[in-house]
Amino acid sequence: MSHVLAAVAWPYANGPRHIGHVSGFGVPSDVFSRYMRMAGHDVLMVSGTDEHGTPIQVQADADGVTPRELADRYNRVIVEDLHGLGLSYDLFTRTTTRNHYAVVQELFEGLHTNGYIVARTTLGAISPSTGRTLPDRYIEGTCPICGYDGARGDQCDNCGNQLDPEQLVNPRSRINGETPKFVETEHFFLDLPAFAEAIGGWLDQRENWRPNVLKFSRNLLDDLQPRAITRDLEWGVPIPLDGWRDRADKRIYVWFDAVIGYLSASIEWARRTGDPEAWRQWWSADAQGKDARGYYFMGKDNIVFHSVIWPALLLGYSGEGDKGGQAGGYGKLNLPTEVVSSEYLTMEGRKFSSSRRVVIYVRDFLERYDADALRYFIAAAGPESNDTDFTWAEFVRRNNDELVAGWGNLVNRSVSMAAKNFGVIPTPGELTAEDQALLAVARAGFDTVGELIGKHRQKAAIGEAMRVVAEANKYLSEQAPWKLKSDEDKPRQGTILHVALQVVSDANTLLTPFLPHSAQKVFALLGGEGVHAPMPRIEEVDDLDGGPSYPVLTGDYTVGTRWESVPLVAGTPLSAPTPVFRKLDPSVVEEELARLGETS
Repeated sequence: MSHVLAAVAWPYANGPRHIGHVSGFGVPSDVFSRYMRMAGHDVLMVSGTDEHGTPIQVQADADGVTPRELADRYNRVIVEDLHGLGLSYDLFTRTTTRNHYAVVQELFEGLHTNGYIVARTTLGAISPSTGRTLPDRYIEGTCPICGYDGARGDQCDNCGNQLDPEQLVNPRSRINGETPKFVETEHFFLDLPAFAEAIGGWLDQRENWRPNVLKFSRNLLDDLQPRAITRDLEWGVPIPLDGWRDRADKRIYVWFDAVIGYLSASIEWARRTGDPEAWRQWWSADAQGKDARGYYFMGKDNIVFHSVIWPALLLGYSGEGDKGGQAGGYGKLNLPTEVVSSEYLTMEGRKFSSSRRVVIYVRDFLERYDADALRYFIAAAGPESNDTDFTWAEFVRRNNDELVAGWGNLVNRSVSMAAKNFGVIPTPGELTAEDQALLAVARAGFDTVGELIGKHRQKAAIGEAMRVVAEANKYLSEQAPWKLKSDEDKPRQGTILHVALQVVSDANTLLTPFLPHSAQKVFALLGGEGVHAPMPRIEEVDDLDGGPSYPVLTGDYTVGTRWESVPLVAGTPLSAPTPVFRKLDPSVVEEELARLGETS
């Protein structure tokens, strides 16, 4: 058994999240975490809403509310949406807790003490019309490196290079289109070049990463520059140094505090369990965390923060960059085992865009369709290693042809025939070669599917699970138990149905990480009692250090099935089943395309 950290990207709390977001960070991390728990590992899955920075302040001003009120609103929306998807967080919190502030400031001080954070004068972008600081991401222009017209003030998405806003050619404000004014201001910078050698050596040891992530990360090391980690902001974590902590116009920049959320959420989780030091089992780079592994899930636009910047913060705090130093109060901290980045999900051939209303929000989706239908699409056809287009026609096809006609049909006809003819799970007789072959296929699936999920190849994994389903449907069609009506045929009919139900049970376990809601239903149809696939719950909690209360996602995941074939008990009562999945009318495609057309 290992201690497995599932560190999930923090959704930004300036609006509801759409299905493109959860296809990158949400569902893949939950599939992995559920499988690892079922396989006997001690999993800690953490994240929360990212709530600082000028974009929140800009949106709050537009809505006529305070930044905290805006963050409160969308924190709750996002918590409810992720709960609806069944994402099994041990703790989904937020970056505006006093615990998070304290952890961020501890890392800042540790890095500063070790010489990796230095003050320097730089140019800051100011809006001429308002006098306010413009955040880097709210400035666009032409990239000075590759010439891409649409680069942001912090990074060019075309070539991947880090930028400062004053480097852009023809910079302009995304808020009102005006040309920003650049003025001198003093800020603190992270000395990223001091970590190039250490990060390079670490990356050279990453053998099983997705090739796109590893190649992109290595390329970034060629031109690392010091990166500003404070900004002229009113909304964020205060700078914990004398002469700075009480200033209302300087804050730690949001990108620095957000990545530290993985650690602060782990510490908050431990404090809430009553064992404040428990987090060290997933984080300490000493004997206490010797069996720990950390997997970070995000979309590809966040790779740089997790494969270069976050490792730099961890190394610097641990005193392991070029300048050396001493580990801070938390001790030496583990670097990521793997950065699991998904590509982009587009929608009907267009990039998701909330501003252009080319979007379907998670909440709207779940109001009309089942959560497992979306989870299935993401697992089977999502942007695991390539950009993928979500189309309503493909969503309906996969739901109807694969979930309903494939898996749902197998469950329904197996359980209904057994319930009608026996009323219980029948007792098997002597097994034929065909019976044994099907059972062997199902049992082999535990190794095959489990290994693929462990390697973050979820498309292939769910494909293998559905192959077991297809083999079982083929077996039933060939054995035709409905034709065995005589008394002398009854034992053989019972054997066939027992074998089919056993494979339904095994396939249900194989599909549980992907389809937890329906897995619980199938478990109950087979006469199971209790929790098969544990679900998260929303809890209203008090801030541990006296701040405002807020909702969190958490749950008890020590219950539920294990990753193994469990023999069915003959004689277990069965009832006529109800459909596990809903077949969608093809008219859904036209309705959704019309709705998209109205809003785009």
